[in-house]
Amino acid sequence: MRVRHFAFVLTALAVVGLSGSRILHGAQRAAAEPRSVAASPTPRLDYQTFTLANGLKVILSEDRRLPMVAVNLWYHVGPANEAAGRTGFAHLFEHMMFQGSKHVAADTHFKLLEAAGASDINGTTDFDRTNYFETVPSNELELALWIESDRMGYLLDVVDGKALANQRDVVRNERRQSVENQPYGVAAEAVYQALYPEGHPYHGVVIGSHADIAAAQLNDVQQFFKEYYTPNNASLAIVGDFDPVATRRLVEKYFGTLKRGPQAPAINVKTPPITSEKRLTVTDTVQLPRVYMAWLTPAIFKPGDADADLTADILGGGKSSRLYKTLVYDKQIAQSVQATQESLILGSKFTIQATARPGHTAQELEDVITAEVARLRQEPPATTELERAQNTIESQIILGLDTLGGFGGKSDRLNSYEHYLHTPGYLAQDLKRYRDATPQSVKTFAETYLGQNSRVVVQAIPGEKKLSADAGTPSAQDAASGAAQTVNPDQSWRAAKPKSGPLKAAQFATPQQFTLANGLTVILSERRQLPVVSANLVFGSGSGTNPPDQPGLANFAVAMLDEGTSTRNALQIADEAARLGATLTTSSSMDSSQVTVTSLLRQFPKALELMSDVVLHPTFPQDEVERQRASRLANLVAQKSNPAQIAQRVMASAVFGPNHPYGYLEAGTEASNKVLTRDAMIAFWKQHIVPGNAALVVVGAVSRAELETLAAHAFSDWTGKAPSPPTMPATRQATGKLIIVDTPGAAQTQVRVAGVGARRTTPDYEATEIMNMVLGGLFTSRINLNLREDKGYTYGAFSTFAFRKEPGPFFVSSGIRTDATAPAVNEILAEIRKMRDAEITVDELSLGRDSLVRSLPGRFEQSQQAAATLSALFVYRLGLDYYSQYVERLLGVDVAAVHAAARKYLQPDQLIVVAVGDRQKIEADLKNLKLGDVEYRDSEGMVLPGASTGGAK
Repeated sequence: MRVRHFAFVLTALAVVGLSGSRILHGAQRAAAEPRSVAASPTPRLDYQTFTLANGLKVILSEDRRLPMVAVNLWYHVGPANEAAGRTGFAHLFEHMMFQGSKHVAADTHFKLLEAAGASDINGTTDFDRTNYFETVPSNELELALWIESDRMGYLLDVVDGKALANQRDVVRNERRQSVENQPYGVAAEAVYQALYPEGHPYHGVVIGSHADIAAAQLNDVQQFFKEYYTPNNASLAIVGDFDPVATRRLVEKYFGTLKRGPQAPAINVKTPPITSEKRLTVTDTVQLPRVYMAWLTPAIFKPGDADADLTADILGGGKSSRLYKTLVYDKQIAQSVQATQESLILGSKFTIQATARPGHTAQELEDVITAEVARLRQEPPATTELERAQNTIESQIILGLDTLGGFGGKSDRLNSYEHYLHTPGYLAQDLKRYRDATPQSVKTFAETYLGQNSRVVVQAIPGEKKLSADAGTPSAQDAASGAAQTVNPDQSWRAAKPKSGPLKAAQFATPQQFTLANGLTVILSERRQLPVVSANLVFGSGSGTNPPDQPGLANFAVAMLDEGTSTRNALQIADEAARLGATLTTSSSMDSSQVTVTSLLRQFPKALELMSDVVLHPTFPQDEVERQRASRLANLVAQKSNPAQIAQRVMASAVFGPNHPYGYLEAGTEASNKVLTRDAMIAFWKQHIVPGNAALVVVGAVSRAELETLAAHAFSDWTGKAPSPPTMPATRQATGKLIIVDTPGAAQTQVRVAGVGARRTTPDYEATEIMNMVLGGLFTSRINLNLREDKGYTYGAFSTFAFRKEPGPFFVSSGIRTDATAPAVNEILAEIRKMRDAEITVDELSLGRDSLVRSLPGRFEQSQQAAATLSALFVYRLGLDYYSQYVERLLGVDVAAVHAAARKYLQPDQLIVVAVGDRQKIEADLKNLKLGDVEYRDSEGMVLPGASTGGAK
């Protein structure tokens, strides 16, 4: 789900409501140090709690920065509570919770929330809990409470065997997509299976096995609901712009009458220690070997848990970590490495994962990792290493509070503290856990828990992917069996959807703009709620400027900015960023390049200097160019194992061809990366990374006066005018065709149905946005409801217009069950034709338009999001007043305008179908669809010689 917002915009919204990466660093300056900004103390999580008579714990936290409210409901149940033979059941049940309840019709959950402008709509299952959340405009809080309370109290009234069978299919498609068809997915699952014994609830991944998912029966769902989905086994966090007194009344109204359930069964599981090393070798259809090492470590929030997090950061937390420096940078035998602590109730999982470079083995990586872990057991880390880890983790925690809801936002953190500690306001103590750690405590953790005899080692090597048996598709008789039940007596007033409240206007300052003497545009949106600042230095040039024979140039050049300056080498840059607890990233898109820094307020002046150094003073050292070249080539090799990435690469090549910049992905090709030169990168930097082509967009707790001083100090001696825009080759006229990329044994088929779309600046942009929302842009879009909810062919299917300076691609993407590949493609094309041939309904127009209008605040929820949104205004020259007119333009779109956009941009006979899957199983049925000429391509998008055939349409 997208999230969105703006200041002057929301005055218009009040009227609307009536009608309907890479880590970088900094610079040395001859001038004096810039004036510091005022530092803010560690933020507090202000909240109040109360408990309903039925046992529901409620947490309220006001946050008035935006007219939005996050509703976050945690049920204290997860796979930790599953019975033997029911793996994946908690996750399956999470899916059932979106299928409608007694007073909320089937498949309207997302429709109602999307139409209301909700963002971050989702549910997640972790080993120890399940949560459901949505962030809504503040006037729609009652709607969210009505929906959440109805599925808590009245789900079983409508859940029958048919609904269960449908979601079993959806979940199994999710398993195929996220585990079986993912590179290394089966190896990652094997780590859990080795670390936790059979019968343990953590044995295997959260999603469970095909056999157990297929075996789930309706009576299992009903019993699970009665045991765990009760008010007294849940906590509700509400965070945002609301009246606490009125909100308490609403919570009591909607949740207070629901029956208290039985006490949830206690978890009676002991996790046995590992007393001798366990080793496994797993073969998979991957290009590069990988090694996993895992240990059992202290449970979440128990002594040693914080030390585990710090140890993970020291060993494998980024470019400043020990293992990155050793494996990736110095020895250059690993493509990537990371270390993580997965904190859990029944014993946590500490994992080190490293992927080899081409020509190197998993054993080589294992030997180095073993030595580094042994060194940490023998010697405490340096104080500077610990300081970097502490600052990084503290920044990550505080930056999470920049989001009201969703994954890791403020409401999620309050509920997490409640779930594990029964103390929602644990933030200060949580930060103190990390501050109190010492080099010796980290060494003690490593000595105690990271022993060689207590580890699991899994080596994933190229070979045959071996999957567990697929349990098949449920029979029609099984799908129709089972009747609904009732838990709570009906209340007739619940049948009426709550009316929207008065829509509020936002109360924050319009972004300010000024220009430095060198032509650098500076845009500031000041917000003081958190001691956080995000700055995005965006350039109006990206991969669209690449010469046809140099795909990947812009991306390679921008990636080199943090690989050495006139005063720091690459590792010193990474160490300094980590010391500040800042994240500094470089990236490129087709239309822009950017360097982004986010930090706590007290470190922002130094973080901005880090940004300045890598932008103004990069030296493009030849040895670093070669190091990055090797890394990029290895990444391209690894992508050959990822069907989704293959599909995107082949799609771009097929739609735009080899002479257009859009015919390639950002990273370019293996051939181009082998020959791109340092001189070409420096030329790109000199021509495009200049102040006349840039805007510094800053969002956060800094004033204009402070920013003027900081920006002038950091960028005043930078010069350069904007380059002339490149001349793009004309987009070629496409004809429909079928392209098959053979991946024998694939667990599913990655499908793309693609053609040429529209420019970002097209006058019918808003009509095209609405059209796409209805077609495939929303969860409740035509395509997704058809393929996922009705047919059960996929975990999700969506359409996208990639709006660019020149027409980008329009495409439908999905991972499809192998045996349903041709039927799914047929349904996608049928939906596209239907959209083109007939006008959408007035209700669909309202759904698409209202979703865009009412979710607009979410575009500005996080500081980083706001900076990115404002940056796009600069890149596409839309003007700072764009969003003040955006709402009015959306309101002016009618069904005729949407139909005109559909007829203009949806050309079924020109669409190219790309299918990345098992050719032997999908080819014949796809050919029978008569999609046009048939081509066979390799994983890089190259047409296989002599393999293409003509095909009638």
